[in-house]
Amino acid sequence: MATSKTGVLLVNLGTPDSPSVKAVRSYLREFLMDEHIIDIPYYKRWILVNLIIVPLRASKSTGLYAKLWETNGSPLLSHSQAINKKLQKALGKDFLVTLGMRYGKPGISNAFKELIAHKVNRIIILPLFPQYAPATTGSVQKAVDDLVKKEKDAPAVDFIEYYFDHRLYIEALAAQGRDDLNQGRYDHVLFSFHGIPERQILKNAPGSQCNLSSSCCSTFHKGNEFCYRAQCYATSRLLAESLHLTDEDYTVTFQSRLGKGSWLKPYTGEIARKLPDEGKKNVLVFSPSFTVDCLETTIELGEEYRDLFFASGGEKWTVVKSLNDGKQFINTLSQIVQAR
Repeated sequence: MATSKTGVLLVNLGTPDSPSVKAVRSYLREFLMDEHIIDIPYYKRWILVNLIIVPLRASKSTGLYAKLWETNGSPLLSHSQAINKKLQKALGKDFLVTLGMRYGKPGISNAFKELIAHKVNRIIILPLFPQYAPATTGSVQKAVDDLVKKEKDAPAVDFIEYYFDHRLYIEALAAQGRDDLNQGRYDHVLFSFHGIPERQILKNAPGSQCNLSSSCCSTFHKGNEFCYRAQCYATSRLLAESLHLTDEDYTVTFQSRLGKGSWLKPYTGEIARKLPDEGKKNVLVFSPSFTVDCLETTIELGEEYRDLFFASGGEKWTVVKSLNDGKQFINTLSQIVQAR
């Protein structure tokens, strides 16, 4: 017999078990073999991942994870666990909150089965990705659908597909950098989002309306509701409004490109190199697609792009901390769940 509790499954992307070559190899294989990440035929993907990418990247990635690792392990995992614990407290006894990673441990499958074992009356899936993308939220949807099909008496599942436009999320994000913006001397602001291949945007666009242009994503509407690029630009407009920035005050960029194919542009690294030549030598950087600090925010944004910026004559590069388990973000997630 079902209980009166509502299950909440928090989902984040994942992390290696340790900063070791073996663990990183295992994680990269699981991550990159997902057809939502590298959307090419299976045999081509297998060759690319197992014979080229993993052998070439595992050692370097291990070194980066070693720099990132903290005394309590992976920051992405520890922050996600803290969110899990605090959201459970905020929601109270009528909810049961579990955490699952799309790749690595703790897995989505075990978290889902825990909710089933407690006979919750329904399950709300809450990805820690504010914007919808086929490679993140779409992959989680497929994984959850597969789990539901295996459960004979699975409860109803309610999937939160995005919340980038939620008022409390935007305010929580703005609050992270408002003091820096007001107290520091910044000539420009960057909103750096995780990139995805352009082909994934075009593949998921309804009809032929997508042209990857500023006019295409200048407004957010039903026609581009599930376009990741449109959601990133909409996030930036809302955040800029909250921070009282003009269009000239900020630039939207995309990071974490993998391979030589065409990904969403402009690339964060290229813009970091150009800004000093434009007289923008003091830059504040937000990473609105990352809710918790991780390799991409701490190392890639905080060190690699900073070094490119300094090498080009930049003077001040400040990366705003992610929301992590801050009170405003927990309140945001709590209200999103309770509104379902």
